[in-house]
Amino acid sequence: MTVPLALLGLLEREPSHGYDLKHNYDTYFGRGKPLPFGQVYATLGRLARDGKVVVGEAEPGAGPDRKRYVITELGVTEVESWLAEPVEAEPHLQTVLFTKVVLALMLNRDAEAYLDAQRAAHLQRMRELTEIKRTGPLVDRLLADHGLFHLEADLRWIDLTCARLGALAEEVRT
Repeated sequence: MTVPLALLGLLEREPSHGYDLKHNYDTYFGRGKPLPFGQVYATLGRLARDGKVVVGEAEPGAGPDRKRYVITELGVTEVESWLAEPVEAEPHLQTVLFTKVVLALMLNRDAEAYLDAQRAAHLQRMRELTEIKRTGPLVDRLLADHGLFHLEADLRWIDLTCARLGALAEEVRT
């Protein structure tokens, strides 16, 4: 997810203060990784510099004066273009999971034990995500579904790789 485009999208919905943008970003996109205030304001500064947002007059608030940010036509065009582009499929077939298995085999270590530990970690995460699906709001449930589908694919790969460890070991040790 690109932070600048997410902030532009939130601003297209309605002009906002930096604090409100951070809150909305964290609510919808920052699950487990909230956006630091410094990053919000640095990003807004770059967007203003590039003509994608304009900064309104400072408004008094409970703390320091607050500035309302408004998206420009250039910013709207960028959001429209970004939303129209499909997300590229993962371009690389190499993963950390695969790398660890191959290196374990090359080094005569127990790759099956590693895969078993990874399977256990995935299953634990699946239990956590299933609980979110059961009790969370719709946004969280949809994100949990996304995570569960990826974990299910990894588990299928782990099972397949365990079944082929002997052949893979022969191939990578030569």
